[in-house]
Amino acid sequence: MKKFFAITLGILTAIGGFVDIGDMVANSQAGSRFGMSLAWVVLVGVLGICVYAEMAGRVAAVSGRPVFDLVRERLGPRVGLLNLGGSYLVTVLTLGAEIGGVALAAELATSVHYLLIVPVAAFVCWVVLWRVKFETMERVFGLLGLTLVVFVVALLKLPTDWAQLWEQARTPAPAGEENWGTYAFAGVALFAAAMTPYEVFFFSSGGVEERWTVKDLTVSRANVFIGFPLGGLLSLALMATAAVVFHPIGVELEDLGQTALPVAMALGKLGLAVAILGFFAATFGAALETGLSAGYTVAQYFGWSWGKRLRPRDAARFHVVVLISVLLGTAALATTIDPVLLTETTLVLSAIVLPLTYLPILVVANDRQYMGEHVNGRLGNTLGVLYLIVILVVAAAAIPLTIMTGMGG
Repeated sequence: MKKFFAITLGILTAIGGFVDIGDMVANSQAGSRFGMSLAWVVLVGVLGICVYAEMAGRVAAVSGRPVFDLVRERLGPRVGLLNLGGSYLVTVLTLGAEIGGVALAAELATSVHYLLIVPVAAFVCWVVLWRVKFETMERVFGLLGLTLVVFVVALLKLPTDWAQLWEQARTPAPAGEENWGTYAFAGVALFAAAMTPYEVFFFSSGGVEERWTVKDLTVSRANVFIGFPLGGLLSLALMATAAVVFHPIGVELEDLGQTALPVAMALGKLGLAVAILGFFAATFGAALETGLSAGYTVAQYFGWSWGKRLRPRDAARFHVVVLISVLLGTAALATTIDPVLLTETTLVLSAIVLPLTYLPILVVANDRQYMGEHVNGRLGNTLGVLYLIVILVVAAAAIPLTIMTGMGG
């Protein structure tokens, strides 16, 4: 039973990382616009995050220190500060988008305008981050987020043409009025969503919170190879339900309510209620991840005491950074920017800073001073280098595609 609960760290990371407010809409938008022709990007992203999360978890288990803590020491304060600046900006904006997602999910349930709910959602998020134990957070919201499996059930209940979905999936090209520019932009966004930087920061820091050692490498890998593929499966289900319902009639999704419509069509009001619960759990879980990750990165760079394993007064600066991050994320929403648009913007920024996140992980995972006999093997290095090349290409393409397509057109 203890091993089972340990795996929920990976489940929380997978749900928060793969299925947050941006992914809910982005995957559904991809399904409605391109059918399943971008499913391969999700699969590539799942494998990529598995490769680097396994490294990050192994670094935490072997060294007893999270990845970001070692980046400054290994690569120097200047590179570390560059990493910190880019990662913190993306993380705070993502935190704002997730708080907005919580508010949108509550709006679906209550019909109260989401902007009125944002301050309440932000306050509750901060209270949970301040007072609730790490293990409780990961288990409650990790497992509760699994209610998004209702999209898998809905896909089975809908009049799905499986042969057509397969044909779309095996034809990676734009269809209809779409062009290669918008197709490539959507691919960059989906890949960036799968490999958002805060995921590995949260995962490795969470391993330290849970006091992983070399004996826990099996648990770490189970977290990675069960949790992340599960998040990818839910993302594909979101894409597929939209491909079945909206793609044939040329309707493009724009909000969270439309994302839930296929579930309502297939399973009625009860299914819709479960979907809304899943939206709430996934976005709230992602808000907790990003809030903690913001505090983790700043505290680890400056060498402060950090973490939920310490009482707030013993890690006061860490908790102050978390509070400031929640306030900054809420302030972004106070501009009345749409949370979905905010998240799509953060995905572009995430794509740009991906090399700053993943190159240091690859370097540290090959350093025998920290890793001893647990350095990367040949397979890990081969996959790590291949994905680093992909990450560099995605980072280089992000801004030109954004400009050329007007944020996906």
